[in-house]
Amino acid sequence: MLTDNKRIIASLIDIEGECAEDIYNSIAVPPDDKMGDYALPCFAFAKKLRKAPTAIANELATAINSAKKPPIDRAEAVNGYLNIYIDKLYYAKDLLEKIIREGKNYGSSHIGEGRTVCIDYSSINIAKPFHIGHLCTTVIGGALYKVYKKLGYKTVGINHLGDWGTQFGKLIVAFKLWGKKERLDAEGMTYLNELYVKYHRESEQDVTLDDKARYWFRKIEEGDKDAVELFDLFKEITLKEVKKTYKRLKISFDSYNGEAFYNDKMQPVLDELDEKKLLVESDGAKVVELSQYDMPPCLLVKADGATLYATRDLAAAFYRKKRYDFYKCLYVVAYQQNLHFRQFFKVLELMGKDWGLYHVAFGMVSLEDGAMSTRKGKVILLEDVLNKAVEKSLAIIAEKSPGLKDKQKISEKVGVGAVIFYALYNNRIKDIVFSYDKVLNFDGETGPYVQYTNARCNSVLKKAGFKALMNDDLPADFESINNVEGLKLITLLEDFPNVLADVTEKNEPCYVSRYLVGLCQAFNRFYYAHRIMDVEAPQKKARAMLVSSVHTVIEEGLRLLGIFSPAQM
Repeated sequence: MLTDNKRIIASLIDIEGECAEDIYNSIAVPPDDKMGDYALPCFAFAKKLRKAPTAIANELATAINSAKKPPIDRAEAVNGYLNIYIDKLYYAKDLLEKIIREGKNYGSSHIGEGRTVCIDYSSINIAKPFHIGHLCTTVIGGALYKVYKKLGYKTVGINHLGDWGTQFGKLIVAFKLWGKKERLDAEGMTYLNELYVKYHRESEQDVTLDDKARYWFRKIEEGDKDAVELFDLFKEITLKEVKKTYKRLKISFDSYNGEAFYNDKMQPVLDELDEKKLLVESDGAKVVELSQYDMPPCLLVKADGATLYATRDLAAAFYRKKRYDFYKCLYVVAYQQNLHFRQFFKVLELMGKDWGLYHVAFGMVSLEDGAMSTRKGKVILLEDVLNKAVEKSLAIIAEKSPGLKDKQKISEKVGVGAVIFYALYNNRIKDIVFSYDKVLNFDGETGPYVQYTNARCNSVLKKAGFKALMNDDLPADFESINNVEGLKLITLLEDFPNVLADVTEKNEPCYVSRYLVGLCQAFNRFYYAHRIMDVEAPQKKARAMLVSSVHTVIEEGLRLLGIFSPAQM
């Protein structure tokens, strides 16, 4: 069992009036390893102990150094901080054996056991193309789904389909006026998008088209056979098309309940708001006043009786709480919807529903020459982006490794992985200006760089005969990794579980992608600085164990991001 260094350190620190758990929680990893492997700031104890932080740190350092308890090497007091250094060589054996033993389960925990997390992400619109603007919500949600699951939570992935609204009336009008069934059968979503664009172009000249669209949407609401059949056909075509892309992105959902699903579930929520005197009339509409919270009213029912996104989101929250009894419900939606979620969450709070809802906001994706518009047909289809990335990766692989087998399969993993990694590398709130050069850059801090490093690890292990080494009773010489590069890798490998915990604390997948780049950079420094093959067997075994552990963590980290790991590149 891997030793919990923080527990050992906490057990050696005796501060009057402070319990061991509070001390444990105060111990952190410094930003610079020159400041120790762990550090305890002593400023918070100064008032209670009536001592200067520097004096407290000095006393604690003396006590720890006197105890001489492995795996602690030494403690130092620096400017009110207690800096603690771990004997990494003592610790390395424990850590590497654990990672090799647990494999892909390394980093897992039971912290989420008995808790359900609902994640509302992707939420594509029926009869509209799956474009690059959907990339962030889809891959951020997919990564959070996998990380929460690894930490023991029951995860529920929800694709809250945009399957309601007058746009379906518009599409029916377009199909009836200009559509051809044989083209729809042959071209699917591409043809639906073409009709949608044509409708908006024609409606600028013919204002009666919008009246016809509203008429056909009412027909859908009323359950008209002709209208509903077309609506269901558009939905079927859309889901069939997008599921191909989801498969490439390693994305799956447990529910596709969209807006239409909640049409008969809104009235009980409105009734409860009415009973609690939260729903008021305003110019014939029904709203919840939020002015005292520095927000405009939350409009729930228009003057003509129509409901809105907020009404359906309230109904969805009630349904999900009843259906899943979630601990958290995350909404992975662009930051442009900040006000909507602030209003929606505040309404629930006023109803007494403190349910743990979180808006996981992310930045927008735009073209280099401006924002995208489905109505004008100005979009980059995500499928086209993935195809072009795969095409370029195939050309690079064919040039660098002409004898490589299964180049097409490998280029699929590399190309799609490059796109996903691009979307997950920066903080999610950052806007992205879409550029093929950035997405398809195969150098530096990219998905292909991480995948290539992983393939290098795999090659080293194969050449070193790792399985045979591990089956040999010969002890590993861990002194062979007692160097700057080897010990840096040990520190990074130890930190993987903490990185995953940080992801769920802040709902920020970029912690994994950035960690992987740092791990790969550290591995490559080790790889170039130290021989692995032509050394004595005990040294080879220790170094191969280190390589194997890096390989395991890279591969698992990529999996959590939704990226395949080619065995060779």
